[in-house]
Amino acid sequence: MNHKERLRAALAGEPTDRVPISLWGHDFAREWSAEGLAQATIEAYRRYDLDLVKVNPRFTYYFEAWGSRYEPTGTSQPRRLINALARIEELADLPEIDPTEGVFGDQIEALRMIVATIGAEVDVIQTAFNALTIASNLLDMSPAEFVEAAAGNPAAVHAGLARISRVIADYGVACLDAGASGVFFATVDWGTRDAVTEDFYREYGRPYDLQVLAAVRDAPLNVLHVCRDHNLLDLLSDYPVAIFNWDVHGAGNASLQEFASKTDRGVMGGIDLKLVQEGTAAAVQAQVKHDFGAARPARVIAAGGCSIDPGAPAANLDAITSALRD
Repeated sequence: MNHKERLRAALAGEPTDRVPISLWGHDFAREWSAEGLAQATIEAYRRYDLDLVKVNPRFTYYFEAWGSRYEPTGTSQPRRLINALARIEELADLPEIDPTEGVFGDQIEALRMIVATIGAEVDVIQTAFNALTIASNLLDMSPAEFVEAAAGNPAAVHAGLARISRVIADYGVACLDAGASGVFFATVDWGTRDAVTEDFYREYGRPYDLQVLAAVRDAPLNVLHVCRDHNLLDLLSDYPVAIFNWDVHGAGNASLQEFASKTDRGVMGGIDLKLVQEGTAAAVQAQVKHDFGAARPARVIAAGGCSIDPGAPAANLDAITSALRD
């Protein structure tokens, strides 16, 4: 099977020659340019022979688009210099920017380069954050701080979230036009009971998530990525996506088998990223072989529940792919 055949057969619950695999992580030095991000993404695809390629841009570009400023460190997440917003009330006046220009345009250009080079061989999806993540980071607020501030001015918050979602929805469409097979839509710090109640997410998260996903609904490979421990995966299980991705090793989170029994969509995850970062190659290989053996659920893609740490030993990443191919 080639990559696209293997992935689609797996998602349809049909037999495959092996479990499809997707891995992604930051390249802190190269992700600051379209060319560097494209090169790093293509190199990872070729090194690990991936069946689904997720473009993994720098974390901050969504916030940069509205005026926050950061500087690269080369070895870690960017360093914040300036917040775009100072007060929650300013969300009401957030401009509706062009999602094909500036840093968004850079990401679309990187995507075009990647698709032009490997898109005939493998599906490529682009990352997008939800509106809550973008709004709270424009203010440099933790979820707890944002929830408290939102209670004092819900109208401004809703206005800002709606505007952000319109931009991200249009950006998602532009990514599809550039050749992406879907959007990797991430809740980041917000899709967890450790941050918010279900009622809060129903009011401030769900409507705007669905606005973005509606815009890209015709794409074949949209992914919902629900981050963190104690996640809200069950609350979001009816989202219109082809694949759900989460950390099955996170505290309070469902296993692949548990959630797969509740959905007819694909499930992506299962690789223990802490083990990949801190364990031995032999331990990683044993975990992958055990969890993706004959007892694995249908419609599964082997992946991490989030980005692989750039410091993870290369031998451990090689152990993942060798275990799946043995």
